[in-house]
Parts: sequence; C-alpha cells; structure tokens
Amino acid sequence: MQKLFLNDYAKTVKYPLIRVIGIWLVLIGSVITLATLVGGRFELNPFVFMGGYGISLYITELNPYVKRKYSLKGELNALQKRMSKYGDISLFPLMFIMGGSFIPSGDWRMVWLGTLIATGIHFLLFIPVHGRVMLHLSVMCTIWPITGMFFKEVPFLFFGVVDGLVKIGFGVYLFLRYDAYLTKRAFVDEG
Repeated sequence: MQKLFLNDYAKTVKYPLIRVIGIWLVLIGSVITLATLVGGRFELNPFVFMGGYGISLYITELNPYVKRKYSLKGELNALQKRMSKYGDISLFPLMFIMGGSFIPSGDWRMVWLGTLIATGIHFLLFIPVHGRVMLHLSVMCTIWPITGMFFKEVPFLFFGVVDGLVKIGFGVYLFLRYDAYLTKRAFVDEG
C-alpha cells in the first residue's frame, strides 16, 4: 500500500501525470455530482460548479506540492504538451457550441447536457497525454448526455450524477491502478 504514495521509480514513464489527472477527475466528478444534487432551477448549480472547478484547478494544476508528490518520473514530450494545451483550450469553444446555444431558450437541462458532451469530446485530445484510457472516458462521458437529450422524461439529476460518478470512477482507477496500466503500456525503454 505504501507503494501507492511513493514516487520512486527506476524507469521514466510515458504518462507522468496519470496520477494527477486521476486526482483531477475525482475532484471534478465530485463537484459535478454535488452541483447536480443542489442544482435547483439551473439543473446543475453553476455557482457550486464554478467554485468547485476553481478549487480543483488550484489543487491539481497550480499547487506545486500535488504535482511534485503525485507525478511519476519523466516529463511530457512536445506532442503531449501541445495536445494538453489544445485540449484545455478546446473545452470552452466546444462548451459554447454544444451547450451555449441553448442559453437563450433558458433550457438549462440542454445547456448542461451539451456542456457534458463537449467535455466528453475534449477528452479525446488527451489520449496522447494520458493514454488510451481517455478514449474510454470520452465515450462514457459523451454517450450519457446524448442519451439524456433523447430521453427527456428522465430527470437531469440522473445524467449529472452518472457523469460525476463516471469521472470519479476513472479518476480512482488512474490513481490506484496506474502501476498496472503503466507496466503494460507506458514504460519507455531505457536502452
């Protein structure tokens, strides 16, 4: 068990931030779940979401302690850095296109379902950064909100909580099972 919390590896890995993204997914999944549970007329409470998003961003991206403690040995290569930047930047235009178009109608269910679809799509750009598991996460986080657009009789509460739980599940997997995932696919040969 102690192995999970140490960062002492003999090999450089291909996906050094896999545990940090696991923490991010657990945090943001928890925020989405909580914001959905207290959603009110907005379906997913934007104030809870934005506050939680900001705190989660600080914990995983701006806090040097978390990056230092939970990053694995190695650095992102040029492609990974570029794709990470494109992935981050793509989220907001995708959210505007997929969810923002429903804002004038006041249909918050469709706004948030579109936003969740945009989030699922943007995970595709992180496949080179964090591995093939991001494809599976993208599929799961895109299918559920699309289903919600067709089954309007099912409350948004169901889809918001499922989306949050999917992210939490993938986050826990990446944080705890990174060793099995990396051993099979991600170690870089050193000679």
